[in-house]
Amino acid sequence: MTAPETGGTGSTADPTTGPTTGPTAGSASGRDASAEAAAARWLTRDDLRAGARSATGLLLVAPDASSAFPLGSGDRAEAAGLTGAALRAAGVGGRDRVVVALAEPAGALWAAAAADVASAAASVGPRGRMRLIHALSALGATTLVATPTGAMDLLARLHLEFLLDPLDLGLRHIVLTGEIASKRTLRHLAGEFDAHVTEVYANPFSGGALAWRAAENDPLTPLADGVLHLASLTKDVLRHSEPSGVAELVITPHGHSALGDAVLRTGQVVRTDSPASDSPASGDDTRAGDPGLPAPAHTVGEHVLVRGVWLSLPRIEKALAKIDGVSRWELTISRPGTLDTAVLTVTFGRESLVRNPMWRGRIQQAIQGLTPISLGVEIAPEIAEAPGPGVLTDLRGHHLGRDRALIV
Repeated sequence: MTAPETGGTGSTADPTTGPTTGPTAGSASGRDASAEAAAARWLTRDDLRAGARSATGLLLVAPDASSAFPLGSGDRAEAAGLTGAALRAAGVGGRDRVVVALAEPAGALWAAAAADVASAAASVGPRGRMRLIHALSALGATTLVATPTGAMDLLARLHLEFLLDPLDLGLRHIVLTGEIASKRTLRHLAGEFDAHVTEVYANPFSGGALAWRAAENDPLTPLADGVLHLASLTKDVLRHSEPSGVAELVITPHGHSALGDAVLRTGQVVRTDSPASDSPASGDDTRAGDPGLPAPAHTVGEHVLVRGVWLSLPRIEKALAKIDGVSRWELTISRPGTLDTAVLTVTFGRESLVRNPMWRGRIQQAIQGLTPISLGVEIAPEIAEAPGPGVLTDLRGHHLGRDRALIV
């Protein structure tokens, strides 16, 4: 595994302290936005976690408390408004009934926004396909909001386990968000459900909608100007892309009550062939209002996205460091079918621990407390007396590495 990320990782200042007002969305030109970003606080998920103790208002907390995104009353209205706009862009209207199958904090936010757009909305959570099918039927849903893998898994279960025709659900709209979708997911779901399928890019800290697209090869259409940008992976500057064609999506939440002067690194990476300029004042940043903003295809940093939930690699490292005898570990993430799977393989330093059920149980208990995502635990048959670093192996090809400086 690469070393913990270094360059371009944000500020150590309290992320929740900031101006009560900020520039209006879309008010800055490309040159102005770059100049503002150069003077802003650049924050990561870990910075938002560090500020959780002093944050005020409604806190949208990640399932593993790896981030806390504060929302004042005006911020809540803004987030709901943009999410409602995404639903309208997807074709959802007053005749529709929406079921949201997303993990918190996104689920409640989407349901509240949908209630202002559709005739009814409910958040039922992402777990349990039979329960979801029952909820869709009982509520007379015409619209499903889910992760791409969640929707694909629902489709597979309908065919293989429940022997139901997807058309029987009567869905007119499917809105996908929260994950990097596999190839041809949108087209496949549209054909199977005979529904209009839309993909929404959501704020990875709050779950609220920021941009959308109607087809896999389309660029993202922003829902507000001046909020989404591309930035260098290693420098706190906005730009079109790295020379290698790699850039990180960042959010500038102008007008946010606590974060209006910040630039938020999303940990989500795009690839583009556009040449880049190193100057932060060049005016070459890609803003949300500009056409052609690519959708993220990768992630980077100390958190990896699994089933729509961000998993902290340092927390795994810290938990295993407390267990005597663990010399190294490997986390393998794959998508062999419709869903992501994550398996943690632990290598011990002593032969006596390899077949010890007590030590295996200790590892399982330590990992269960870290994330709501189910992690399989395997014990390597061989031992390694010399300790070694943990390794992340992403067979999906999504995560590029923990250290931004090493990404090429």
